[in-house]
Amino acid sequence: MSRQHMVSQTDKNSNQPERVLLVGVLFADSFRGNAEMRQALFQAALAETRDLVAAGDGEVVDVAVCNRDKPHPALFVGTGKAEELAEQVAELKVDLVVFNHGLSPTQERSLEKILQCRVLDRVGLILAIFAQRAQSQEGKLQVELAQLTHLAGRLVRGYGHLQSQKGGIGMKGPGETQLETDRRKIRQKITALKKQLNEVQKQRATRRKARQNSGIKTFALVGYTNAGKSSLFNRLTKSDVLAKDQLFATLDPTARRLYLNEQTSILLTDTVGFVRDLPHTLVAAFAATLEETALADVLLHIVDANHPDYLRQIDDVNTVLTEIYADHIPQLLVYNKIDRLPESERIAGILSDNGNKPAAVRISVTENMGLTALREAMIVWAND
Repeated sequence: MSRQHMVSQTDKNSNQPERVLLVGVLFADSFRGNAEMRQALFQAALAETRDLVAAGDGEVVDVAVCNRDKPHPALFVGTGKAEELAEQVAELKVDLVVFNHGLSPTQERSLEKILQCRVLDRVGLILAIFAQRAQSQEGKLQVELAQLTHLAGRLVRGYGHLQSQKGGIGMKGPGETQLETDRRKIRQKITALKKQLNEVQKQRATRRKARQNSGIKTFALVGYTNAGKSSLFNRLTKSDVLAKDQLFATLDPTARRLYLNEQTSILLTDTVGFVRDLPHTLVAAFAATLEETALADVLLHIVDANHPDYLRQIDDVNTVLTEIYADHIPQLLVYNKIDRLPESERIAGILSDNGNKPAAVRISVTENMGLTALREAMIVWAND
């Protein structure tokens, strides 16, 4: 079983969630602002990772935090803190330690040796969740490709027999080490997966071309994960796409025709949510799916207006859009969850416009606030 999966076979059989120790480090240059603001943003980042653990069916039993000027080259948190973490792992019977950061292969390996349990960084955690959630053939292929790409750079552990094996008939040169053999197998598997995904991509391109020939405009829902995209998609299209108050509830894209009025209809696509520091391997692997976003006519950028750091989330989404070459597509900002704001700020409807077209709308999907104004704004964009 891939080490990316959060839940071990024993855990799955007993239906018990893995006991997780979450580790967060506040570096001197982690966040902008004064000390109070930096601390608030740090806590928000930890809360997001806690939600990611829950989304992966894990249970955070404790949170360990510390301050550092820069990461320790071998242990990320330093020798003293690593020893403290090892004591917590033993005392709390922790199955998995999750770092709210990216770890190098060396750091991950060194930490596992000291902590005597599995360690995942933020990238590995996100990959684990995607592996659990993918439903379609395409989604499963994309996740496996991302996992193998991530694993290929971490094949430096666990081998006590790295000396060259003897050459033999059909073997070129002095033979291969076990590590080289495993890397070769992973490269072969990656090549095979890319070939399969290429076929899926061709099929998707054929369906997309048929839609484009129909002359109907495509609107893609984009936004930070758990901003309410799937809930809005279901409300507008009367569909039943999985919509949960959980990170990465949607992985596979879904498209529905939406009639806005007697003269106007569009194709509305629900897509995977973005997140801070979305792994580049995942962005690359999901290229076929993300094409639905990159080739849309208009992006409905859904924002959780109640989130304390929603401005950074907007920036994070725009960063990913740039990575997939979708930053040129016009956006209509949709501020959702306004029902959770203070009463004086619960103003639904069109917030601002850009020339002759609406630029932002405020809504609440759960309370059915501002949806008429959103449809009116969409009609303007569809007829532009």
